[in-house]
Amino acid sequence: MTQESPPSYHPNIRADRDGFVVTVTIDRPESKNACTGDMWVALGRTFRDVAFSGARAVILTGAGGDFCAGADLGGARGERPSNGSGAPPHNLDNMRVLADVVLAVHDCPVPVVAKVDGLCVGAGLGLALAADLTWCARTARFSLIFARRGLSLDFGTSWLLRQRIGVHRAKELAYTARMLSGTEAAEIGFVNAVVPAARLDAAVREIADSIAAGPPVALSMTKRALAAAGTSSLAQALEVEALAQTVNVHTRDMREALAAYVERRPPLFEGR
Repeated sequence: MTQESPPSYHPNIRADRDGFVVTVTIDRPESKNACTGDMWVALGRTFRDVAFSGARAVILTGAGGDFCAGADLGGARGERPSNGSGAPPHNLDNMRVLADVVLAVHDCPVPVVAKVDGLCVGAGLGLALAADLTWCARTARFSLIFARRGLSLDFGTSWLLRQRIGVHRAKELAYTARMLSGTEAAEIGFVNAVVPAARLDAAVREIADSIAAGPPVALSMTKRALAAAGTSSLAQALEVEALAQTVNVHTRDMREALAAYVERRPPLFEGR
């Protein structure tokens, strides 16, 4: 597998690789990292590249002290680039661009950790929820801000937030669009941990390195199994688990894990 960073598709979307960890940064701090249509497209392409880059963990974050203020409303919900016909895209096409990004992050076979400080609202909150894990600073601020803009929920938040905190709590946040602190977000349960801002980088890197040290094939299948379990029966989940374990028992990583156990040393997984 290549050790290079994924290619750049937009100057405001960066992907930097350090070992087995790729950090994807939304870099438009002058707008609190609100994303234009071109940026959404680039973000989705970046995550699809990461899936096949040999990375074992992804950190998703924003530059300049904020995570993401959602879609840039200065351009019709993040208007999509022209298709060459000269006609503006239909709003349904624009919304499908957003849907594509949610799926690219949520379905990425590599575990994704959102690192959140500052503003994380609207589609930005959906982006954080699409990640597998969310670490935030106490200075983070979260809101399902859509109602304040005369909009209903989008960017998968109607599904993603309900999965994290249940339907009644999700309705409360959606109907009121109130702002939550990082501490409140942790108490409600839609972030994994809240830390002082000065500790955020180190804390997220620690969890990313821990994930990256694990068996990549097995963790990828665990991610898929947990995602499918929300809409499957127990019998279906058992079958998914059986298929995954059938693959795992024939990997070098499982043999390495057994050898490391016998030799009383940490395993060194290869992803094979």
